Amino acid sequence: MTCRVIFISPASSSSLRRARFDDGDPLDEAGAAQAAAAAGQLRAPGRAFVSPSVRSGQTAAALGLDAVAERALAGLDVGRWRGRTLDEVAAAEPSELARWMADPDAAPHGGESVRDLCGRVAGWLAEDGESDGRTVAVVEPEVVRAVVVQVLGAPESAFWHVDVPPLAATEISGRSGRWNLRVGRVLGPSD
Repeated sequence: MTCRVIFISPASSSSLRRARFDDGDPLDEAGAAQAAAAAGQLRAPGRAFVSPSVRSGQTAAALGLDAVAERALAGLDVGRWRGRTLDEVAAAEPSELARWMADPDAAPHGGESVRDLCGRVAGWLAEDGESDGRTVAVVEPEVVRAVVVQVLGAPESAFWHVDVPPLAATEISGRSGRWNLRVGRVLGPSD
């Protein structure tokens, strides 16, 4: 049987709108409304997971998913940059930020490297992502990027070339080693 996993990025939050590294803030009013409007657009999955972040949990709840928090699907740990905007980090640590965005092994913030995140997500796909049937996972955008890199067999340096808008559905089907990727659907009110 084919395994199908649909990854949904969370609705918007203050952090996302301000290009701030997530600091645990909730969905903003517009994001909550967008997530509520998208409720009912997903067929009931056999399993549902969620990144252990506030905005992912709130998005999953608004979509009507009874999701289990999964540590392996947590967003990228940005260490001491958590809660700071990209502009703040660029002004205070320009060479460290440039190195981090150019080198998938770099973790100048004291957190996790892009390569480590991609490896963690690949491990989840190889183990938990192999269940038959439909799985829905509401995950941070960087987890979706890691999934795309893994499924396409792209180098981790491609990570920053994947844009993930709020409430985007990225679907994979198949099995580890032979995944197909479907991109481009954003959840929202029906036309």
